[in-house]
Amino acid sequence: MELSKAQLKELTDSRSWERGLDYHQQGRVISMLEDKNTLIAKVAGTHDYNVKLRVKDDELNGSCDCPMGDAGVFCKHCVAVGLTYLEGGVDSARQTPSGQKAKSEKSKLVITVDDVRQYLSAQETSALVEIIVEQMMEDEKLRDRLMFKAARSKQKGPDLAFFKQTINQATKTRGFVDYEAASGFARKINTVVDCIDELLADGYAQEVIDLTEHALGRVEKALGEMDDSDGYMTPILERLQEIHHKACAKAEPDPEALARRLFEWELTTDWDTFGGAAETYADVLGEKGLAVYRSLAEAEWQKVPQLGPGQMEKAYDHRRHRLSSIMEALACVDDDVESLVAVQSRDLSSEYRFLQIAQTYIDAGKPDQALEWAEKGLQAFPKNTDSRLREFLADEYQQRKRHAEAMQLIWANFAEHPHLENYKQLKKHADRAREWPSWRPQALEYIRKTVAHEKKGRTQADRSWHRGADDSTLVQIFIWEKDVEAAWHQARTGGCSDDLWMQLAQLREKDHPADAIGVYQAHVDPLVQRTSNNAYVEAARLIKKIGELAKDLGKQEEFAEYVFSLKTKFKAKRNFMKLLDRLR
Repeated sequence: MELSKAQLKELTDSRSWERGLDYHQQGRVISMLEDKNTLIAKVAGTHDYNVKLRVKDDELNGSCDCPMGDAGVFCKHCVAVGLTYLEGGVDSARQTPSGQKAKSEKSKLVITVDDVRQYLSAQETSALVEIIVEQMMEDEKLRDRLMFKAARSKQKGPDLAFFKQTINQATKTRGFVDYEAASGFARKINTVVDCIDELLADGYAQEVIDLTEHALGRVEKALGEMDDSDGYMTPILERLQEIHHKACAKAEPDPEALARRLFEWELTTDWDTFGGAAETYADVLGEKGLAVYRSLAEAEWQKVPQLGPGQMEKAYDHRRHRLSSIMEALACVDDDVESLVAVQSRDLSSEYRFLQIAQTYIDAGKPDQALEWAEKGLQAFPKNTDSRLREFLADEYQQRKRHAEAMQLIWANFAEHPHLENYKQLKKHADRAREWPSWRPQALEYIRKTVAHEKKGRTQADRSWHRGADDSTLVQIFIWEKDVEAAWHQARTGGCSDDLWMQLAQLREKDHPADAIGVYQAHVDPLVQRTSNNAYVEAARLIKKIGELAKDLGKQEEFAEYVFSLKTKFKAKRNFMKLLDRLR
């Protein structure tokens, strides 16, 4: 098999590469078998994991049944297998008792895949059948695939009852599927979906329509009975819908009946199944199907009430949301911007809804109508307005040389939330009229007054549990403006968050190493006092950095005294002591 380190590195991240290299050097790849462009192996980790590497059209693909592999990551086990293969196989990676690699020739199996292929070729058909059946009884995945193939090969066509029964078994949760079991549960369903896809390739399009709809219903039900935090089931839903559409395109089912099924499913689903069916299935539904779909949608849409400002709580209705999506999709099929706006304007309960309509007009190349709707939104919600609506309006005003109005809106955003991002927005708009030199001091003074007011308003109770207001925002701004000296001065006089102190220390390491040392030392004690290994590692990293800076300053003796003081203070923390010993 043609394989290179460059291919392995391209597919993985630095951490997986380093861990995989360690696994390879430790001889954790315990078995390996190669056939043409495929390599299968077993790697010893928390459990024994099965890895498959395959090269096709000069592209490397890898899979592993570890949790990371199930998530689609080219994991450390895949890296270890690839490296072990490149260095001669399993035997060449094994360690001697002294920890050194055993020197051996390139590992060769006594019996190879070609030997097995030659043996099988010489057997009678009946003997081969028995071998396969025997293995099938031990291998669930093989059993499922062979049972499906047998169900497909019947003379009267595929056995749909068997297919549905298998789908039911694969999607039956038998209680609640927890986080740990979700990956394996999804993998079994994927095996069934593979077989349905093969059935479509065999020309059974009408049967596949029935099976995919049955499977989608079962998968939706299963989703309500499991923890799918990692999203294993979403690709299954998407794939089933893709197969369903392909099957409909081939089978050309009754478009009116299909339209009714799609509309009902899209309206009632909790999982966005068949979302946007009017667009996706337009080629299958044709004029007749779309007419039925539209008629059903419009009849339901007439029941949806108009919402205005102050009625936002009524907007959070599942059926309303689904109908809105359906009607918007129909408007997109018609390529009718006014119809789309008519749908969107049925809900004007929030300023963001006005912004959506304004953006629709912008996308359609109608900026005047966009401005009109954005201004309507500002009039309807003059207080605590969505900052995105103000930003949109400010950009439109700038396009029309209405600079003063734009600045008024952007200042309102900044005054409500005087943080770095709004400061950046203020500068961007002020720069358009070359007025930043006059706006900048106003903005900085506003932040100072705001912080002073917050500090003054803190009670004694606040001080007991919260650090309270500090000058973090000003420090962030000066760092963004690349004025490190001003940021340092502000932090020293007004305080800032821990992460900003660390950022400042890194920025001052080169020209002011003593300042950086002081910051790092101030962070070491709190880290060690957390009493966790991760905190100890971070503390050791800082101590190492302090040592490097102290060496540059010629203060090795002071650093040695500092380390000694840490050992005295934290001598009971044995894991931390071990990390300190490694710094020598």
